[in-house]
Amino acid sequence: MASLAQLSAAIEARDPYARGHASRVTVFAKAMARAIDLDKERLSVLRLGALLHDVGKLTVPPAILLKRGPLTETEFVQVRRHPAAGVRMLRSLGAPREILPSVLHHHERWDGAGYPRSRAGERIPLEARILTVADSFDAMTSTRPYRPPRDVLDALEELERCAGSQFDPELVGAFALAWGEGELDALVWQAHGGSARASTRPRALSSSAG
Repeated sequence: MASLAQLSAAIEARDPYARGHASRVTVFAKAMARAIDLDKERLSVLRLGALLHDVGKLTVPPAILLKRGPLTETEFVQVRRHPAAGVRMLRSLGAPREILPSVLHHHERWDGAGYPRSRAGERIPLEARILTVADSFDAMTSTRPYRPPRDVLDALEELERCAGSQFDPELVGAFALAWGEGELDALVWQAHGGSARASTRPRALSSSAG
């Protein structure tokens, strides 16, 4: 397990824009899991998968991860390989096999247009569907080399807009419930060094998201 923890730390050391990402995704995912009453065994799998979901990015050249402009098609292909690369790395380190599906499928889409296997709907493992929502929200509200962070309200509305296409609509609703408890926004606030823009409390998502 120590080696696995070191992998997560290695990602953040290599990519300054990823600092705190895995930890925030883990907290978001756990909050969603509580909202849908995920059992303790699956919650443990989800937690470890969340911490390690991006380990495959260690195989992506820093010049691509830190690029300030749009990626070329060739560069994007390299990025899209990171879920499968992560599974290979974790398997070689003897990681629990139960976490591998969530790592492999966290970039799948509800409508089947994601990667690497183009799975759709409930053919995507539940833990991976949870990570897709948590990972996307944190990505939107975090600074990236090519853009500033999005406003929290905009990010929440984007989740709602993409419910049923990119995201499992039930899990978008679960994120809305978790967010409405008023504790998760502190993570975004801290990620931006106390920025008022990031800490603005948005309205809850409409019931149509669920």
